[in-house]
Amino acid sequence: MAEYEARVNSGRLRDDPHQRDIIQSLEDLHEMLSTYEQPPVQHPTIESLQPPKRSFFSFFSAKPERATIPPIPESLPQGLYMYGDVGSGKTMLMDLFYETLPPNIKRKTRIHFHAFMQGVHKDLHKMKIQHGNDIDAIPFVAANIAERSSVLCFDEFQCTDVADAMILRRLIESLMAHGTVIVTTSNRHPDDLYKNGIQRESFIPCINLLKSRLEVINLDSQTDYRKIPRPPSGVYHHPLDAAATHHAERWFRFLGDPENDPPHRAVHQVWGRDIVVQRASGKCAWFTFNEIIGSARGAADYLELMRHYEAFIVTDVPGMSHKTRDLARRFITFIDAIYESRAKLVMTTAVPITSLFMSEAELSEAMSASQAKGDTPKPAATGNPDDHEDVSDAMRAMMDDLGMNMSMLKNSNLFTGDEERFAFARALSRLSEMESQEWVERGLGMEKKGGKAEMEGWKKVRSRWREDSA
Repeated sequence: MAEYEARVNSGRLRDDPHQRDIIQSLEDLHEMLSTYEQPPVQHPTIESLQPPKRSFFSFFSAKPERATIPPIPESLPQGLYMYGDVGSGKTMLMDLFYETLPPNIKRKTRIHFHAFMQGVHKDLHKMKIQHGNDIDAIPFVAANIAERSSVLCFDEFQCTDVADAMILRRLIESLMAHGTVIVTTSNRHPDDLYKNGIQRESFIPCINLLKSRLEVINLDSQTDYRKIPRPPSGVYHHPLDAAATHHAERWFRFLGDPENDPPHRAVHQVWGRDIVVQRASGKCAWFTFNEIIGSARGAADYLELMRHYEAFIVTDVPGMSHKTRDLARRFITFIDAIYESRAKLVMTTAVPITSLFMSEAELSEAMSASQAKGDTPKPAATGNPDDHEDVSDAMRAMMDDLGMNMSMLKNSNLFTGDEERFAFARALSRLSEMESQEWVERGLGMEKKGGKAEMEGWKKVRSRWREDSA
């Protein structure tokens, strides 16, 4: 940020509010990196990457599984994925970030993504020549890269080749497992990578990994009829790191009306009870998770809030498990109220969205229990009678990425019956829909959607909803 200020003051750069928001995200990561120490890289042994010796009977069995990748350490700072059109400042931002990395980051690499992948394929080929085609070389190559780079900066991340698509998820996951922080630029959103590519369904887990482990930032300044630029990143942010507070503040400033209605405390009543909003501005209310979910609230309280506000910021959302079942039920009720009223939701969470209602330990137990019963993960939309037909494609994709199906949910301790299990699946599906660009932009008067006329039309729709729900 100091270097950005210097360039603005010298006239080399024009001060831009949207770009300043992006610089703040880079500054947040810079601060986290200033105290970050990459753990020692543990190289896998060649033996662990080779398939087990096969007996006569093993020739009739399935292909042996690939080497297991260690879990990504919790101490790993969240990297950045910055995308935008030509002229959006990608190169300048990457230069600024790379040149000002804190002095404790001794091992750093900046490379064009195409050149990087050429090097990866070359190293994988060498491994196969030395140790045979059956070796799982990706973890070994990733360990070598991680040893050279505690921070790895890619220019122009893209995927146009099926060979790249087949290895990228495990390669990136391996790098992160070794403590490498990834910062990348691209000309497209992760969802648009490898579009219409061969076997694209195999690339979806890589897209989900990028979106869950990197903060996705839009470099293109999206203007609407207001002066306040839209925040550059999506509505959900995890983990609860140094960038989480800035994330919530940006969205509160954008969705509220700080110029005409400065942030203030508001009190609403339902059935004689007070509902306190500690921070409100315009049609936006800000709560901590404990404020809105931690106390004994019900559907009536949430519906009353929906009549007064069109957007909600909820910070410090924890991961929930069977030990916090009441909180999970209440939170699902809150999500349902927001979804049905077509309001907007911004969150900072301790865990990825897909892990909100089930811890990793519970997921592992559910998978083990399912395997013991003979249940195995099936691809999404297989026609499995156990799949609930009302679960959206987005939800199915998330479940598939986690290796889950509806059978597995039945083995979780978190939910006591089919109704709750379906509520869990529906909540994740709705959260996925509410983070879409279409959902977020609706009713904001974005110029490309019709400006003020679109905003006024949406207000009428919301008004009718209030009348119907009264």
